[in-house]
Amino acid sequence: MMRMTMTTMMTMTTTRRRTTTITMTMMMMMMTLMMMITTMTTITMLLVIVTIMLLLLLMTMLLLMMRWRRRSRTRTRTRATTTTTTTTTTTTTMMMMMIMMMMMTMMIMMMMMMIMMR
Repeated sequence: MMRMTMTTMMTMTTTRRRTTTITMTMMMMMMTLMMMITTMTTITMLLVIVTIMLLLLLMTMLLLMMRWRRRSRTRTRTRATTTTTTTTTTTTTMMMMMIMMMMMTMMIMMMMMMIMMR
C-alpha cells in the first residue's frame, strides 16, 4: 500500500498533465474500494465513503487551482520568467495537495485499524 502511494506521488511530481493526475486519483479510489471489499464492516464502509468524498473534493480544488493558474499565466505571458514561476507554483501546490490527501488517508487508515483491533 505504502509503495503504491509512493509511486503515485512520484508520478504526480514528474508529470504535468491533468489526465495523468485524474487517472492516479482513480487508482487511489480503486485501492480504497479494494480495501473496503476486504474489510466488509459498516464502520469501515462509512469511513471509506468519507475518504472518497474528501478525495473528490480535493480533486475539484486542484482543478480550480489549475484553471486559476492558467488564467494568470495567460495574463502574464509577456515575460518568460513569470511563466516559469507560475509552472513551479502549480507543481508545488499539487505536491501540497497530494501530501494533504496522503495525510488524510493515513489518518483514516489508522482509525480503521483501531476499529478492527477492538
